[in-house]
Amino acid sequence: MSAKLLPVVAVSTLALASPAFAQDDAEIIITAQKLNRTEVTRAGQLGALGDKLAEDVPFSIKSYNEALILNQQPQTLGQLLENDPSVRTTYGFGNAAEQFVIRGFTLNGDDVAIDGLYGIAPRQLVAPELYDSVQVLNGASAFLFGAAPGGSGIGGTVNLIPKRAGGSDLARVTASYTSDAHLGGSFDVARRLGPDGALGVRLNGAVRRGDVSVDDEFRSTYVAGGAVDWRGEAVRLSLDLAYQRIRVSRLRPKVALGAGVTAVPRVPRAKANFAQAWGYSNLRDLFGVAHAEWDIADNAMLYASFGARDGSETGIYDGLTVNDAATGDGTGSALFVPRTDNNEAGEAGIRVKLAAGGVSHEFNLGGSASWQVNRNAYDFLGGSGGFATNLYSPPVVPLPGSGFVGGDLDHPFPISRSRLTSAFASDAIGIWDDRILLTAGLRLQTIRTIGYDAATSLRSGGYDKDAVTPVIGLVVKPVAGVSLFANRIQALVAGDTAPNTASDANGNSIPVINAGEALPPYKSTQYEIGGKVRVGAINASVALFQTRRLRTYAAPDPAAPGFFRFAAFGEQRNRGVEFSLDGEVTEGLRLIGGLSVIDARLRDTGNAAEQGKKAPGVPDYLANANVEWDVPFMPALTLTGRVVRTGEQQVNALNTLEIPGWTRFDLGARYVVVVGGKPLTLRANVDNVANKRYWSSAFDTFSPQLLQGNPRTFKLSASIDL
Repeated sequence: MSAKLLPVVAVSTLALASPAFAQDDAEIIITAQKLNRTEVTRAGQLGALGDKLAEDVPFSIKSYNEALILNQQPQTLGQLLENDPSVRTTYGFGNAAEQFVIRGFTLNGDDVAIDGLYGIAPRQLVAPELYDSVQVLNGASAFLFGAAPGGSGIGGTVNLIPKRAGGSDLARVTASYTSDAHLGGSFDVARRLGPDGALGVRLNGAVRRGDVSVDDEFRSTYVAGGAVDWRGEAVRLSLDLAYQRIRVSRLRPKVALGAGVTAVPRVPRAKANFAQAWGYSNLRDLFGVAHAEWDIADNAMLYASFGARDGSETGIYDGLTVNDAATGDGTGSALFVPRTDNNEAGEAGIRVKLAAGGVSHEFNLGGSASWQVNRNAYDFLGGSGGFATNLYSPPVVPLPGSGFVGGDLDHPFPISRSRLTSAFASDAIGIWDDRILLTAGLRLQTIRTIGYDAATSLRSGGYDKDAVTPVIGLVVKPVAGVSLFANRIQALVAGDTAPNTASDANGNSIPVINAGEALPPYKSTQYEIGGKVRVGAINASVALFQTRRLRTYAAPDPAAPGFFRFAAFGEQRNRGVEFSLDGEVTEGLRLIGGLSVIDARLRDTGNAAEQGKKAPGVPDYLANANVEWDVPFMPALTLTGRVVRTGEQQVNALNTLEIPGWTRFDLGARYVVVVGGKPLTLRANVDNVANKRYWSSAFDTFSPQLLQGNPRTFKLSASIDL
């Protein structure tokens, strides 16, 4: 049977299956359907403040659950975050590394957290199978989590929560298929042992490999995770360990636009792949987090976490720059990069709750630290000239020979070292039976970086700077189910490092006079007001926000004709409004959706042509709606649908190039049958049903680049709980 017919056969089987069940089978099916519900939880881990309900904090936070990951079968973290109306995903750094655009600002994969710690998650691609939930905090978070060591996270934070044993035993195996020829399987086992189930053990893993829906793009993923936890009367301990190995071959790259291009090239056919066959990325990560909590009194708790990651990357990254939008003619490039990362992070503190005279306090005192070492080298294969290629009809080009080399390709030496330390203190004051909550806090942060010359390995720059990032937030709950909030909070990021060269308006490479200089850290301030409402099983929220950040780039230096200087020139100011809704609208009908509108402008740039223009890569608006319907006359069947809408995006700072808005429709179904007294869940999904071709993103850190959206993709899976 043709692989392309498998989804049709599966959906037909679901539609024709008999709805008649024995009473015991019906109970099994109903239970399985409840466990399979895709849901959003309005709660999460807020770093220094601990685990909190969204209604009790002056921030916007939500968590996507394990069932959503199992049902939608995302292969990357970015595919999972397509459910969030404030997040869009692109690639960064010329490879498969996912970047997330939240509130119009980038969140690098380096700055995705695990259990509240930065630097421990794999930095390019994250396999969702290892995680119990994915938490999204909209907005700045320097007080809550500390400064993001990768220099991003101004618009939001993503926090991964590892799987641990729950209240009931679990033994599940899953088989999956993704078009065109991507096959996989996974297992998930959990047990609670000992008196009162104090000891928990959970083991899970997955294997996936084969071609995906883009022509000749191959991906393989191998992941394994293990967790052990102890729940005592006063002490709670946990240890989470994980291994991830991913290979991506012939990744369809982003498309850069040459300096003389005055139009956006038409989008290639949906499945087209304009990459060369020799492009690849090999990623390997071993990482883990240990956590401890000790209730030293009824109202006081000590806690500590420590995590580490050993990461290795090797890749030949295939690039394409279009020089003629009409014909698609352009220049290809090849870059070989070996890289290793050794990161550690830790946090410890005390949380104390007091109450007297009708006023409650929750004090948080603690500190955090992270250490990161990046070793890498590079080889611009073929030199700076590149090779001729075409967006619509790429020729087969042999791998270019060694060109411009930096560092030791066989044994990369350190290129950068960083150490971030901080101490924090906060108090959440509650009055009127905690219906008014005022949170105030300070975090003193120190960022120390050292940069090394890529050719000589000698120290080339760095800095050691301190900054204080305060927070103040107010929550007012006038009636049950309603929470109004406001906050002022900051983001703190390490300053960028000046590159060796930069391109002028004609595409010429100009030397940067302060190459290697590390700019000092900078703060971005966010103001936000909003409200949250819970009515029955429905949650809704709205937030209005404004955030400013410095813009750094290279510009002509009047004091040194013929040279550029890398510095902060002006700022980007993002203003917006977000609305989100989730829950069970009526019995059996669930919705996850929302809308965000963003006005991102360039200000005080020093360039009159850019002043007041829209920031490149930031959509005017985002809208999502994900619907699940438990068919009432067929209780074993659930139908699903999702629509993702993204508004127009500017491609360059002059706003002379724009990509149009796009809409994508996804459909799916899942069906539960009983096999040997055990529930078997069958799933069938189709992403991009119309096989629409579109540029999904124009966001890039360095220059105008376009990312093409994925073609129609069929997904099948079958899970049985043993």
